[in-house]
Amino acid sequence: MCVCTCIVIILTIFVIFFVQKFSNKNKNKTQKFKTTDENKKNYKKLISVNFHFTRKCNYECGFCFHTAKTSHYTELEEAKRGLRMVKEVGMKKINFSGGEPFLYPKYLGELIKFCKTTLELESTSIVSNGSQIKESWFQKYAKYLDILAISVDSFNEETNIRIGRGRGKHLEKLSDIRDWCEKYNVKFKLNSVIGTYNWQENMVEEIENLRPFRWKVFQCLLVDTENAGEQAIRKAKEFIITDQQFEDFCSRHRHLSSFVPEPNVLMKESYIILDEYMRFLNKGDVYKESKSILEVGILKAMEQIDFDEKSFNARGGVYDWTKTDHLNVNGNCGSDDKLSW
Repeated sequence: MCVCTCIVIILTIFVIFFVQKFSNKNKNKTQKFKTTDENKKNYKKLISVNFHFTRKCNYECGFCFHTAKTSHYTELEEAKRGLRMVKEVGMKKINFSGGEPFLYPKYLGELIKFCKTTLELESTSIVSNGSQIKESWFQKYAKYLDILAISVDSFNEETNIRIGRGRGKHLEKLSDIRDWCEKYNVKFKLNSVIGTYNWQENMVEEIENLRPFRWKVFQCLLVDTENAGEQAIRKAKEFIITDQQFEDFCSRHRHLSSFVPEPNVLMKESYIILDEYMRFLNKGDVYKESKSILEVGILKAMEQIDFDEKSFNARGGVYDWTKTDHLNVNGNCGSDDKLSW
């Protein structure tokens, strides 16, 4: 056998060996990705996602849990790519928050439109302090928005100033925003954080007058590196109340149909949070952040944080979150049926 023939045979053997090895490796990867129970579990978790796309804010709330560590935000097309990835593994509802999301009104509006028309999500929502909202934004984007939640911790402006919620004019636009929600068919919601300076307040009359469809009431929570610890920009320790104090506040308001309390035990690790880099965040007792989903994918990123699905369900994470009273964005009449799952 000549030398050339031997070389050809040896090279052929090497090529066959490496091709088989590479194929088997990819085959195993694919099988693991598709079939493991852990992957199926991660898909199920991603029903509702909170995208905190900016940390910038025009307020300085002392208990803030997503503080202005950076001014970064993901470019619009990259953000859309990331949200499409999350949609593909089960997202049904997206909530946009910050920081203050209305510091970027066009960016926010285009993402809301994309999520409702292209991704066809069941629900789009925003949490805002309300100070930057204008009716012109409603005129352009409200038809793509299901829920607008305004953060209101007190109906006393002096208390709001102590908290850091504005400089005495936080409540000024509240009624206008409520009216705009009614005019443009957006579900109006309120969020309140209860702490040292407002746990004794009685808000029944104001809530009855504003008529939110849902009033989310949070017990002030310490979050490592955000409002607690040496690296934290905010120091929320002065706002922390006891479980009994939180219960006292709840007992005065529990009869309101919109009232949804959320004590610390239910808040920790019960939210899927994407930050401004599109990383999943863990905001329980120990702060964790994943690699960006744009770099490592959804499942790899989910493995790097904790999420308590039982707490998500216990706090009412799934509710009637789609506006159905008027025509939807496709021009079809909606229904008042509740979500069946």
